[in-house]
Amino acid sequence: MLPAHSRRMHTCLLTALCLVLLVPATVQAKRASGKTRQLHTVSEDQSLPWRRVPAHSILLKELNTGRVLYEHESVKRLSPASLTKIMSALVILEHGRLDDLVTVSPAAARAHKTHLRLKAGQVFRLDDLLKAMLIVSANDACLAAIEHVGGDETQFVGLMNDKAAALGLHNTHFTNGCGFDGPDHYSTAEDLATLSVIALQQPIFRNLVKEERAMIMPVNGTHAYMLHTTNRLLGRIPGVEGIKTGFTSKAGRCLIAKVSQNGSDLLVVILNSNRRWNTATSLISYGLRASSPSF
Repeated sequence: MLPAHSRRMHTCLLTALCLVLLVPATVQAKRASGKTRQLHTVSEDQSLPWRRVPAHSILLKELNTGRVLYEHESVKRLSPASLTKIMSALVILEHGRLDDLVTVSPAAARAHKTHLRLKAGQVFRLDDLLKAMLIVSANDACLAAIEHVGGDETQFVGLMNDKAAALGLHNTHFTNGCGFDGPDHYSTAEDLATLSVIALQQPIFRNLVKEERAMIMPVNGTHAYMLHTTNRLLGRIPGVEGIKTGFTSKAGRCLIAKVSQNGSDLLVVILNSNRRWNTATSLISYGLRASSPSF
């Protein structure tokens, strides 16, 4: 029989051995049962060329399968900037008549940039204002359109929030129709992806967001306004089909892009990135590889 001190030492050794064996198993069980919002980290995914994630929030999805290929902080509430106009366009298409004639109000004419420098009293067709909202992200055109459809901006924003609730966008709330910063004006990459998929089901919206250029003219004037897309991916990456850019000082540079190539349909949402075009290009390249059968 072992002496008492030997028995105690033996017991301690057995306890330590059990802890060594059980702790990794416990950690693995917790990892297996825990829900993570980030599918790829930099160390796990060497296909992406960055050491630090170059945006505050990212979501990359393959739409045909619903598979999330990459995400980073995709449920974090952030300022969406002019990505807001996706919801505004949906509400306009639902509640407005595109052949309506809209008079630009003094408030709309004073809207902050980006703007077309529309003049108070000019009259446009509603569908032309929608073009300016989505192609060049013009805030004066946006405000004129939403004032017309909603009666005023406050009532229009109410329609936007009702629509967000109906679509199950529980991390989205709007306080204006064009995307200006505000403490209660926010969305997430996940909600914006859902919103974008729904918006792209509207043929008018889908066609407008992939236009590289257009022209509008007031019905009571002769000055033509040329619209050039703010989306630099259009015409440069095969298969890009829009959809929207955004920028404010708080929101940073934002982008949502839809890409169809070789049977893959990708949706990229990037919020607050100083390098959104490079980031988007890398994500698209990675997404096309990751969604291919041989990946």
